[in-house]
Amino acid sequence: MKKMEMRHTKILELLTEKKKVDVTELSQSLGVSQVTIRKDLDLLEKKGLIIREHGFATLNGEDDMNNRLAYHYEVKQKLAKAACAFIEDGETLMIESGSCCALLAQEIATTKKDVTIITNSSFIADYIRQFPQIKIILLGGEYQKEAQVVVGPMTRRCVEAFFVDKFFIGTDGFSKNTGFTGNDYMRSETVRDMAKQATHVVVITESSKFQQVGLVNLLPTNQVSCVVTDDQIPAESEEYLTLQGITVQKVK
Repeated sequence: MKKMEMRHTKILELLTEKKKVDVTELSQSLGVSQVTIRKDLDLLEKKGLIIREHGFATLNGEDDMNNRLAYHYEVKQKLAKAACAFIEDGETLMIESGSCCALLAQEIATTKKDVTIITNSSFIADYIRQFPQIKIILLGGEYQKEAQVVVGPMTRRCVEAFFVDKFFIGTDGFSKNTGFTGNDYMRSETVRDMAKQATHVVVITESSKFQQVGLVNLLPTNQVSCVVTDDQIPAESEEYLTLQGITVQKVK
């Protein structure tokens, strides 16, 4: 199982680099038969991470959520597992859009029971729809097709009906001066609306986001309880977050 997961990670890395790779090249690069590669590609296609063509594999469109899932997939899976450890069976929680959040939702759906997920992401709702033990509440609002999320005043009114202990979000960037930042105003506004209904906000993100700054404010640092990231987070950022009373959970 471990070897298969390692192959899948390598296939996704090669596709991220080259965009399109043929079965013969994958077989030679990974040292396994073409039959094994085809089985791997079938599984990755079922997960929505790649597109199969005759003799080839490609990634989805650049803006497609499945493409973003494939990027640093192994790290994101580890982050999802770490964040999932905070969740108990029977809990109701909120999850916003993003590739790390989608993998978190999948991890919850495969390891927890009787959890209710409230989300503004139609992608996440569809991504875990086959798991009967998870209840999904999809918020209404103005639909953003590329991001596959709902935003705006209607979403705000919908989320006001709920109060949860934990709200999981991603981020597009961070700095001491700006706090956590996003690249879309409407989505960032919806995150702030959803955060008002949660006791604890947990940011789940790759460490690379701590070396970027988004276009708009997402959440101020003092509204975040915990950050789940990998061990490449800059020491300065980790120290600053810790001094602000934020728990920093790192994965290797």
